[in-house]
Amino acid sequence: MAFADDRRFVSHMIVLIGVLIVIIGFAIRLNPLLVVTVAGVATGLASGRDLHHVIAAFGKAFIDSRYVAIVWLVLPVIGLLEHAGLKERARDVITRIQGATTGRVLMAYFSVRQITSALGLTSLGGHAQMVRPLIAPMAEGAAESRFGELSPKVRYTIRAHASAVDNVAYFFGEDVFIAIGSLLLIKGFLEQNGISVEPTRLALWSIPTALFAMGIHFVRLVLLDRRLERELGTRNERVQ
Repeated sequence: MAFADDRRFVSHMIVLIGVLIVIIGFAIRLNPLLVVTVAGVATGLASGRDLHHVIAAFGKAFIDSRYVAIVWLVLPVIGLLEHAGLKERARDVITRIQGATTGRVLMAYFSVRQITSALGLTSLGGHAQMVRPLIAPMAEGAAESRFGELSPKVRYTIRAHASAVDNVAYFFGEDVFIAIGSLLLIKGFLEQNGISVEPTRLALWSIPTALFAMGIHFVRLVLLDRRLERELGTRNERVQ
C-alpha cells in the first residue's frame, strides 16, 4: 500500500516538471516563448498524453484565444514608425509649442487616457503603442526645449512618470465604464458576500474615485515640473 502511495506521489511530482523547466529557463535567460512552449509539452507528456493530443491542445487554446494574437500585429507597425523617426518627430513637434512642460504634456495625456477608458475605449492607449513611441519622447522634448540636453537619470525619471500616467489613468478610468471586466468582477465579489449592487451604481461611484486619482496625480506632475526646474534650471544658471 505504501509502495502504491509512493508511486502515486512520484507520478504527481513528475507532472510538475513544467514548473521546473520554467524556473530554469527564466533563470538562464532563455527565450520566454520557447521556455513556456517546452514546459507545456513536457507537462502534457508527463501527464500521460501523447504528443498528438498535446499539440492539439495548443491549437485549440490558440483558436479559442486568437484575439490575443491581434496585439502582435501592432508591434511591426510601431517598429516601422519608430524606424521612420516617429519619436524624433514627436519630440520636434512638442518643442515648437510655447509653454509646454513635461508635467503639462503628461497631464494632457492623462486626461485623454482616463476619459477614453471611461468610455470603454481602453485600447486607445498603452505603453507599447502610445507611451514609448509618442508620450515619453514628447515629455522629454518639452524638458529639452527648456533645459537643454538631459542626463540619462532625468530621461528615465520622465519615462517612469509617463508610464505611471498611463497606468493610473487607465486603472481608475476603466471602472467608470459599465461593461468592463473589472467592474463585473467587483459585482461578483460583492454578491458572494451577500451584497447586491447594480453595475450602474458601481460605475457611478467610480467617478469620484477617478477624479480624486486625477487630482492627486496632477499634483505629482506639478511637483515633477518644479523638481526639473529646480535641478536643471540651477544647472543651466551655473553653466552660464
